[in-house]
Amino acid sequence: MTPPLWSPSPERIAHANMTRFMRQVEDAWTVEIADYAALHRFSIDRPQDFWRSMWNFGGIIGDQGGRVIERPGEMPGARFFPDGRINFAENLLRRDDSEPAIIFNGEGRRHRTVTFAELRREVTAFASALRRAGVQRGDRVGGYLPNMPEAIVAALGAAAIGAVWSSCSPDFGVQGVLDRFGQIEPRVIVAADGYFYAGKVHDCLARLADVVRALPSVTRTVVVPYIDDAPVLERVRGSILWREFTGAGSAPEVGIGSERFPFNQPLYIMYSSGTTGVPKCIVHGAGGTLIQHLKEHQLHCDIKRGDRVFYFTTCGWMMWNWLVSALASDATLVLYDGSPFHPDGNVLFDVADQTGMTLFGTSAKFIDAVAKAGLAPIGTHDLSTVRTMTSTGSPLAPEGFDFVYERIKRDIHLASISGGTDIISCFVGGNPITPVWRGEIQALALGMRVDVFDDAGRSVRGQKGELVCTLPFPSMPVGFWNDPGDRRYRAAYFERYPGVWHHGDYVEITEHDGMIIYGRSDAVLNPGGVRIGTAEIYRQVEQLDEIVESLVIGQHWDNDERVVLFVRLRDGTRLDGGLEERIKRRIRENTTPRHVPSRIVQVAEIPRTKSGKIVELAVRDVVHGREVKNREALANPEALEQFRDRPELRN
Repeated sequence: MTPPLWSPSPERIAHANMTRFMRQVEDAWTVEIADYAALHRFSIDRPQDFWRSMWNFGGIIGDQGGRVIERPGEMPGARFFPDGRINFAENLLRRDDSEPAIIFNGEGRRHRTVTFAELRREVTAFASALRRAGVQRGDRVGGYLPNMPEAIVAALGAAAIGAVWSSCSPDFGVQGVLDRFGQIEPRVIVAADGYFYAGKVHDCLARLADVVRALPSVTRTVVVPYIDDAPVLERVRGSILWREFTGAGSAPEVGIGSERFPFNQPLYIMYSSGTTGVPKCIVHGAGGTLIQHLKEHQLHCDIKRGDRVFYFTTCGWMMWNWLVSALASDATLVLYDGSPFHPDGNVLFDVADQTGMTLFGTSAKFIDAVAKAGLAPIGTHDLSTVRTMTSTGSPLAPEGFDFVYERIKRDIHLASISGGTDIISCFVGGNPITPVWRGEIQALALGMRVDVFDDAGRSVRGQKGELVCTLPFPSMPVGFWNDPGDRRYRAAYFERYPGVWHHGDYVEITEHDGMIIYGRSDAVLNPGGVRIGTAEIYRQVEQLDEIVESLVIGQHWDNDERVVLFVRLRDGTRLDGGLEERIKRRIRENTTPRHVPSRIVQVAEIPRTKSGKIVELAVRDVVHGREVKNREALANPEALEQFRDRPELRN
């Protein structure tokens, strides 16, 4: 049997939060928890006891109330801690000392460290300013910001008074912002005057002026000077500089935690990143977000007080919200805004060494890009403080696992994780007390009764199928914005298998009780009626040195479907008969003949969402002559045009 890539040392297991939690569960409920499998069974067989234990272990500040789950048999419909009351900001601002809460690097041009005491004061000032501006509980506050300290201050300031935070990254165009904020009608928008990316300066004020002009709900636009110390705001309606907005006023200051709200109080509005229509506005509750993130951070990622937690993300991706919650574990946040390859692919590893990073959060695409660039941080960087590396955004190929252990760090907990914006958390993720097996996500997450269903809704093992969750969990959306009767919400997740959350990933549970994800099920290929996950093809193709990245779709052809592969090649390389044959041979030898594409087409660029995910469905629509409705969700929508009317696909 092939050995695991990594196993935790006995000392690491002994000092893990997971181990300590297991002992506490044993003591509290008089049960025997011998290993992770037993703990997971407890968490799904006795969910009320598990979530109460997690509240206590995470030290949540607030009142639990008498009930843990209301209507536990209903999905949707179940509500967690229905009598509980918390203040999300209070739970993230429990520290009030001179240690760093935030260490910020703006592509090497801006640096700032904010202590826990300073963060608490700044959030108090911003919350008080929102109150003076007339913002009430339930009002929306929008962010159009880089991943910078002020974004966190504004989000927590809104949470402190029961307002709802929603953010977009500053690379969104005007229509992309309006597609989102136009639906939720924010009362205040917080924006930066610009941002830095790949060594260039991008001014945002003209776009901001257009956004605000089109949103009559906005009464105040708070501008953070970032690229300019004194930006000119005269074109932006209702604008005021950050320091003037948060300056002392006549109204008394808001005390953080002076008011606590229901556990399911709306906290965030997030957006689906699909390209099939206007984004869904997904409303997440404060308590569900908090308790899920505490579970994932403290148990699955082993985050402890004093750790330094990093995720490469923008404010438009759910991993930003996930990162912010690490403050509730008394950890320091490491923020980096800008290109992860400027001036070269070493920059994030430089930041890791400079900051003493303990958790390095990134994407499978970044790991692949570092490998393609020929870098070997294991020989150029110290990385001695980095205990955990998390990867998400797309499936991490087995070769990506190899690269981390061979060329980044040998003694590291590599946690491939997967969930999504829909649940602001993970269905599957890491486990610091069990081995890491090549190509597998380690564990089904605690409290999540994850299963794999076939098309008939039968539970299957050892074969591919649909990822589902058959038990309610706290971070299910409160609902969708402006969705009477929860019609769209129910249709999105519960229509295919009534009473069961259907997530839309094509997956398999492994012999180690881990998971392999083969791609989105709506992008699954179906030549001759055989279902093929797109990740199965990417894994083979992208091992070839000539190929930078690829995208595969199914094209309707001759009353069937044929597999079409698009490839972006290294500069100076072209797709000739020899390379095409090598691609096909590699796929055929390592998968099946059904996987081999009927057509291989070279393109200059692969279209992606703002969070870096390739968009197979949008390309499929273009190839079939259908309209792509939500182009503003894309980072590079112009790339779609190279897929239209390709002569290679006409015969």
